[in-house]
Amino acid sequence: MPRPNAAQLAYGSATVVFATVALLLLSRATTGPGIALIGVTSLLLGLLVVLTMPVAAARRSRAHRAAAADAAGRAENAEIRVPAARP
Repeated sequence: MPRPNAAQLAYGSATVVFATVALLLLSRATTGPGIALIGVTSLLLGLLVVLTMPVAAARRSRAHRAAAADAAGRAENAEIRVPAARP
């Protein structure tokens, strides 16, 4: 599995924090097991966000490599071409 990028870590962390606060406020849990369950649920939700978030950098790098290969192909073709003599 590739390492998560900065955006994935930020969104995952924010999800954990906001989900924990929201679940604690909505459930009004005061017991230890209830709070632990909310914490585990929030961590799983944050992990789900990190893993399902699209990785834009990989798409961008693939597109960049394809564009560079296309430019290199055009450069090779430009070097091979010889101008025709004018009549």
